[in-house]
Amino acid sequence: MLVAFEPRLNVEQDNAARIRASQEGDRAAFGAIYQQFSRMIHGILLARVPYGDAEDLMQDVFLRAMKQLDRLREPEAIGPWLATIARNAAIDYRRRLRPVTELTEISASTRPAAEAFEVLDRLKELPETYRETLILRLVEGMTGPEIAERTGMTHESVRVNLCRGMKMLRELLEAK
Repeated sequence: MLVAFEPRLNVEQDNAARIRASQEGDRAAFGAIYQQFSRMIHGILLARVPYGDAEDLMQDVFLRAMKQLDRLREPEAIGPWLATIARNAAIDYRRRLRPVTELTEISASTRPAAEAFEVLDRLKELPETYRETLILRLVEGMTGPEIAERTGMTHESVRVNLCRGMKMLRELLEAK
C-alpha cells in the first residue's frame, strides 16, 4: 500500500520545493506551478465568469498568487490556496460587472460552438459545487483524482459531485 502513496508524496515534495524556490524569486519554478494548476484555475473561473473573460482572469489569479506566495504557510495546500484566490477573483469580477447587452444572432457556421456555449450556460445554472467540479472534468479534461488532488477535495466528494452534477445537467438539457 505504501507504493500507491509514494508518487503523491513526490508531487507534494516537488510542490514544496517549487514553492520555496518561487518564494526566493525563481520564475521557472513558479512557471511549473502555473503549468500544474492552470487548468484547475481556468475551470474554476469558467464556472463563475463568461468564457471570454476566464483566460484574462486566470492570468490575474497567478499574478496575485505570485505576489502573495510568501503568505502560503503550508506548501501542500497550494491547490486549495490557488482555488481560493480564483474564487475570490471571480467574486471581485462579478462585483465590477456592468450590465451588457448580449448579441443573440448566431450564424449557421458557428452552430457547434453555439451548442457548446449553450451547454456551458446550462452548467452555470447548477449549484456552485457541482458546476465547478463538472467544468473541471468536462471542459478542462481533469480526472477525478486530479480534481481531488489539486482542489483539496476528497475523492469521494469529487465522485459524488460529478455524479449528482451530471444528473442535474442531463435534466436541464432534456428540459430545454
